[in-house]
Amino acid sequence: MAGTIDARLAELGIELPEAAAPVANYVPYTVTGNLVFVSGQVPIAKGEIQYSGKLGEDVSIEDGQKAARLCGMNLIAQLKAACGGDLDRVTQVIKLGGFVNGTPDFTDQALVINGTSDLMVEVFQDKGKHARAAVGCIALPLGSAVEVDAVFEIA
Repeated sequence: MAGTIDARLAELGIELPEAAAPVANYVPYTVTGNLVFVSGQVPIAKGEIQYSGKLGEDVSIEDGQKAARLCGMNLIAQLKAACGGDLDRVTQVIKLGGFVNGTPDFTDQALVINGTSDLMVEVFQDKGKHARAAVGCIALPLGSAVEVDAVFEIA
C-alpha cells in the first residue's frame, strides 16, 4: 500500500528536508538495477551545516548522534527523490558508511553512527537493518562533524 513509510514518518514526527543539491562535481544518487547508491550526506538543514567540529574536542557524542540522525534524514530525502517520491519501494537498507570527524584518540565512531542506524530501523523497521562501517577521519567537507553514505534496495 502506497504511503506506508510516509505514514510511519508522520507517526514518528519526522519531517524530511528537501533533497540537497550536491556541493561539488557528483550526483546525489545513482540508481542501477534495483540498487540506489546515495552520496555522502552531511548534517545540513535549511542550507547550513548544523553540527561542525571534531568529536572528542568540541562536539559531544550526543551531538554527534544528532548529526548522524540528520545525515540519515538527508539520506532518506535523497532516497525518496530516487524513488520518484514513493518510499514504499524500499525493500532493504543494505549498507551505511559512516565517517566521523574526530580527534586522533576518539574511538566511539560506532556510537555516533548509531544515530543514523537507529533512524533507519525506526523508519523502515526490519527492512532498516543493515551492514555498516563507522570510520574516524581527520576532516570532512564543510567542517562537518559527520558524513554518511548508503546503499538501498528498491522494487
